[in-house]
Amino acid sequence: MFIGEKEKQLIEKFLRRVPLFSSFSDKHLKNIIDDFKIISVKKGDDVVFQSDEGTDLFIVLKGKVKASLLGPDGEEFILTTFNEGDFFGEMSLIDGKSRSANIMAEVATSFAVLKRDRFLGTMRQDPSIAINLLSILVARLRKSDEVIESLVFLDVSERLMRFLMHNAIKEGERDKNGVYKIKKYTHKELASSIGASREAVSKALKVLSTKGTVTEKDGHLLIHPDS
Repeated sequence: MFIGEKEKQLIEKFLRRVPLFSSFSDKHLKNIIDDFKIISVKKGDDVVFQSDEGTDLFIVLKGKVKASLLGPDGEEFILTTFNEGDFFGEMSLIDGKSRSANIMAEVATSFAVLKRDRFLGTMRQDPSIAINLLSILVARLRKSDEVIESLVFLDVSERLMRFLMHNAIKEGERDKNGVYKIKKYTHKELASSIGASREAVSKALKVLSTKGTVTEKDGHLLIHPDS
């Protein structure tokens, strides 16, 4: 749906916290808000498919989605997740080509969606926006390099521990003893996230559990970095 005045005020307040739009002048920000529309999806809904045509930019207003690649036999490799304030679709936004990944809602999620031509028009008026976008793209490229490095040089246990620690620092709770508590992932979710089989993940978890590095309690995983 397209947004009314109340929604415009909320979108403007929200965009001022989004890094991509931090360099927008008040004039450009107010002008571009008129071109946003709001889309809501349910948990499990597909937002975009890999190779789909479409060049809109999506900003997560509320909820969480995952970006993944699907193999010919249906196997999934999770690239990353996007939470409130994150955005995706920037590659197609820039080059006008098809989507590079699948996006699926992990919970009920709402987006602010912007058409490519409107964003590019604003960027031509204010080149600092392009610099801001390039900085974000470089950060994501560096993250992709880390993923490639781990797939090439780290074994399953090391990849699993890196993934768990990343999420623990990003989203977990840490107690006074330095132990992180995060949600419990299924073996399938872990396998899809680190590029391994479920069997390999199960073996790696047993090893980490035996060492006391990763334990389970009350439906959560406890990460002991110093173990």
